Amino acid sequence: MDLTPARLDRAAGALLGMAAGDALGAGYEFGPPVPDSERVFMKGGGGFDWAPGEWTDDTSMAVPIARALAEGADLRDEAVLDGIVASWVDWAATAPDVGIQLGAIIRSTAPNAAAVRVVARELHDRTGRSGGNGSLMRTAPVALGYLDDAEGLAVSARAVSDLTHYEADAGDACVIWSLAIRHAVVTGELDVRVGIPALPVERRALWLARIEEAEAKRPADFERNGWVVEALQGAWSAIARAGSLAEGIELAVRGGRDADTVAAIAGGLIGASRGASAVPADWREIVHGWPGLRSADLVELATRSARAGSSAG
Repeated sequence: MDLTPARLDRAAGALLGMAAGDALGAGYEFGPPVPDSERVFMKGGGGFDWAPGEWTDDTSMAVPIARALAEGADLRDEAVLDGIVASWVDWAATAPDVGIQLGAIIRSTAPNAAAVRVVARELHDRTGRSGGNGSLMRTAPVALGYLDDAEGLAVSARAVSDLTHYEADAGDACVIWSLAIRHAVVTGELDVRVGIPALPVERRALWLARIEEAEAKRPADFERNGWVVEALQGAWSAIARAGSLAEGIELAVRGGRDADTVAAIAGGLIGASRGASAVPADWREIVHGWPGLRSADLVELATRSARAGSSAG
């Protein structure tokens, strides 16, 4: 694939948009919907006293994935997944926020892919559910490693989701969103339905109905956005109503509740269509987070991942 400057800008936009949404939403997490009359800005604070512009666990968990892809790794390789899980375990040891479901898995077993999958399955069997939004929030970089390989992307997106989320909804959502991000990077177009054919046949109609519902409602209507389905719906609802990258991310934050995660999800996709150049300069200036990275570092990681992903078989 020819990686034109526009495509590279859009690839960088996937990571930078994700991080910007995460950082913008950090100060609003767990809060009610934000009215249109109230300004939304990178104020920091929130339940974990984030610094202004600091991203949360959403972007932190995506960083090891991006780093692996930037080195040309294949996420279908179990050894690569082992390395990502080990990085998550190191991060979780000092992270202020890991999330209930993710923390219960990452902090309770050996630091390798097989072990966390076992715990994820046990958690699902014990509670009857494992459809949190924690795998969808980190999926943005996965697409960059498979720009020439949509089929490989669908397999890899589900594999990374399955590490911590056994429920099919989580894997489906990551497949849909990752393929939409790939499509946006390659074409500049926003089409969340492009990934539906990659789902099991019996689940396609369900997801099409969920997407239609998202387009008919506003982000604030999805009150259970800690659930992966409503997180995706809230993110797509925001994007579908937006005239710009900043507006899409802000609309996602205004939905409230798990605002940082929904905005990170939305930012990954709308960033992939509009590009890093569309991220407001004042956001780019202060966005930062674990492990000591800033906007320029995310752009570099995205560019390297896209170059590796454009040569995939």
